[in-house]
Amino acid sequence: MTKSVVNTIQSIAIIITVAMFFSCTNDAKEVRDFLADKNLPIGEAYSIDHKHTDSGLVNVKMKAPVMLDFGNRTIHPYSEFPEGIKITSIDKNGDSITIEGDYAKSYTKTEISEIKNNVVIRNYAENYKLETQQIFWDQKSHYYFTEEKFTFYKLTDTIKGVGFEASEDLKNWWVKNQSGVINIKE
Repeated sequence: MTKSVVNTIQSIAIIITVAMFFSCTNDAKEVRDFLADKNLPIGEAYSIDHKHTDSGLVNVKMKAPVMLDFGNRTIHPYSEFPEGIKITSIDKNGDSITIEGDYAKSYTKTEISEIKNNVVIRNYAENYKLETQQIFWDQKSHYYFTEEKFTFYKLTDTIKGVGFEASEDLKNWWVKNQSGVINIKE
């Protein structure tokens, strides 16, 4: 073959290849909208072991088997943890508080998370433990609340009821309808 025929064939192949690449590109917004319409996540992560540090010290640890990112929702973007989550907050003294549940959904814009099914919150320093089936966590105001049944364990008390609100460390708490034995100092 002559050199000009080879160059012509190579040029045609390059033009076809470039045309194919340009015809196959989608706008990123189009892809996100397609996934949102089909209720599909834009990202998936597995075996998450996340650590957040502040001034060189770990202050939050998060573990989850699966995270689905629905950040493509325009009104309420969220992350979903369909196989559970465990979050540990560690303060400057080294005291920790954990929250865990079998399912969680965290809304990005409002910073409110819903944790469901076998929810357990523990303050290890105060020896407090809260058990319920659903809790909402306002991360901006560091506040928990639920309208579900709960059991709250303190060192000397076990309180049961329906409707519970508390600060994130469980030190300040309010109960709507309660039962149980409570020791009161005179």
